[in-house]
Order: sequence, then C-alpha cells, then structure tokens
Amino acid sequence: MKIDQKEYKSMIKGYLNNCMVETELDLPGKRRGKVRDSYTLEDSMIFVTTDRQSAFDRILAAVPFKGQVLNLTSAWWFKKTAHIVANHLLEVPDPNTTVGKTCTVFPIEFVMRGYITGTTDTSLWTQYNSGVRNYCGIEFPEGLKKNQKLATPVITPTTKEEHHDRPISPKEIIEEGWMSKEDWEAASTYAMNLFTYGQQIAAEHGLILVDTKYEMGKDAEGNILLIDEIHTPDSSRYWLADSYEQRIAEGEEPANIDKEFLRLWFRENCDPYHDEILPKAPEELIIELSSRYIRLYEMITGEQFDFPEPTDQGIPVTQRLTKNLEAYVR
Repeated sequence: MKIDQKEYKSMIKGYLNNCMVETELDLPGKRRGKVRDSYTLEDSMIFVTTDRQSAFDRILAAVPFKGQVLNLTSAWWFKKTAHIVANHLLEVPDPNTTVGKTCTVFPIEFVMRGYITGTTDTSLWTQYNSGVRNYCGIEFPEGLKKNQKLATPVITPTTKEEHHDRPISPKEIIEEGWMSKEDWEAASTYAMNLFTYGQQIAAEHGLILVDTKYEMGKDAEGNILLIDEIHTPDSSRYWLADSYEQRIAEGEEPANIDKEFLRLWFRENCDPYHDEILPKAPEELIIELSSRYIRLYEMITGEQFDFPEPTDQGIPVTQRLTKNLEAYVR
C-alpha cells in the first residue's frame, strides 16, 4: 500500500507489536542468526530477514518493517551488481524472504571502509583513537580525524566466529588456513569493486556509503558468489552527502541514515558489551529507526516503500510469511 510520507510514522507505530522477531516454519535445517533465520532445502536455502535489531553482538530491539527493508534493499543491490560478481539470489517469495543457492561460505567477512569512524570495539576509529596504527595489516598515518575520508578505501577483514568476530590481516587469513590465497585474492577484489560501485550509486542518490561488509561463498561448481546481504543499513553505514563537508568543518557528527544513533543511545545508557540486562530502547527511537530504514530504501532504489494493505494490518506478519512460503513446505 502506498501512503503519504507524513503518515509513515503513524503506520510504523501501529506495527510496534507486530514485528517478525522469531520464525517457526515447517522446514528443515533451521539456523538462527543475529538477524536472519535460515532453512536448508535440497539445493537451496531460505533466508528470512527478521525485524531483530543487532549491535554489539546482541539483540537490542525489534524494529517494524526493518526485515522487509533489508531483504528488498539487498534484492535490489544483488540485481544491480550482478555484472561485478554473481550472487546467490534465486527468488523473493515474501518481502522478508530470499531463496538463495546453497554455498560453502567463506569464514571471513569482507569489511570495506572508505572513512575512519565508528563506536564499536572493532571499529576503525575506536582502534585508531586508542593508539593502534597497524590494523588488519594496514599501516595508518598519524593525524587522522574521526569521520575523515581515507585516501583510498581499505579492506579490514574479520573472522566469523561463534561469540565475537576477530579482525585479521590477509597474511593471517592465508597462513591460518581460513581461505586459500587464490580465493582471498579473488574475493577481496570483488569486495573492492562492489564497494567502489556502491559508493558511486550512493553518491548519485545523495548518500555517502561510508563502510560495509560482504559475505561470499562457493557454489557446487566452485564459483564464488556474493551471499547474505549487500549495502543494507544493517551491513553498511550511510551519511547524507549534502551536509557532510559543513558538519565536519563545524566539528559535528555527519548526518547519518543508519543505526548508529541507536548504538550511541545504548553506549550512553549502559555498557552494551557487558551488562547482563539492557535497558529498553525508547519507542520514539524505534519509530525513528524504522523510518530511517524506509527512507534509505526509497533513496537508494527510487521506489516508494510498500506498506501492508489496511485489510492486512491486523494479521501477524509471521502468518503472512507462512502463507507465502507454502510452496516450499513439505
């Protein structure tokens, strides 16, 4: 359903208690990730992007329509970047769902950075500000300022481990056996080309693609494929381009359109890495975050976000999911 932008926050508020937080589909091989639930079929996988909000390696909240935005944004980017590297996308049977090719996933996340920024323990700015100058095998010069553009984009890979991702250098990736030299060189080149293209498209839409992460794997034929998600507000940081220079000159944070402001709220109100119980995020912050996700989707794709029809508003989103995936249930 298409609605006037002034009505967005009202629609979002009406879905605060109807988020897709958990899925229980009658499908085999369920795995629960931070945000995505996956199910394994014979020669493909079903990925359901939930409304769970993750940061600091924890679930912070549930955000209406977030999963739909992430899934549809990724689908848009998968199609736009297929000329750079093939991807796993087969079908989008539900706004929150992607059916993708089965792959053997590389145990490395390809983190691309165009600017020095961030608040998490593994962010480039946090590390640099604490005195680190060699990060993931890259030497950074003295005198860099927070939110400054780097001379050239860099790749700072991390391992994909159960409890906490670990920054790692390309040399260590090969020496420790995480990837072969050939696969690393090919995948890291794809990552650099994807990021360069993503920054170009973002700039054409008034955005700065600050940093992002990619995941890749190999299909049964040995081809490297882009998987998971691409250039979403969960996997990426975006700033508004038109105010960046002025805000930096005035010593202000760039105007962002991602989840960074929610990260900052938790940083200011608790220790998100160590507190056993986290405070509940204010309702207005959740509504604002949802509207930012939707705004980013519209800016990137040039399409208006499609809200549920009035007749569907009282239906649990998990019920819609189950109906749309009936063809895949045994």
